[in-house]
Amino acid sequence: MDTVQLKPIGIIHTPFKEQKGTPIQPKRGKGIEGTIEIFPEYVEGLADLDGFSHIYLIFHLDRSEGFKLKVIPYLDDVERGVFATRAPRRPNPIGLSIVKLNRIEGSILYIEDIDILDGTPLLDIKPYVHNFDEPQDYRIGWLEDKADRADNEDADDRFAK
Repeated sequence: MDTVQLKPIGIIHTPFKEQKGTPIQPKRGKGIEGTIEIFPEYVEGLADLDGFSHIYLIFHLDRSEGFKLKVIPYLDDVERGVFATRAPRRPNPIGLSIVKLNRIEGSILYIEDIDILDGTPLLDIKPYVHNFDEPQDYRIGWLEDKADRADNEDADDRFAK
């Protein structure tokens, strides 16, 4: 298989017009609001989504240019394999965020806790289900001694080198 084609189901609208200043994870975008415009042919698929407090957004990192298989990620100064990071420059520029779903009005989803650039193409939505999605026994690899720093550090250098 050489090619996979994906068609956006909508557009994500946020206050972030450029990478600089965009939160690096949804947790750092706490309280920041935005909307998602779902294209008309997909609106029917929103049925029953309004009962969920949080949703996964799967989106195309459309402004990500190129990739390296080894990067120096945020919170580290050691080169790591790109698949062991959340770096946006990846072989397949696909992003994943969990956001709070405040309400749905027709084809518009009102969301918050956003870390996504304005105008980003949305590929899919999935409901977040704590009982299904949170593993009981997990490890966070090289981030084990760094994850707590993410709450307190200034993220000026947001994107892996």
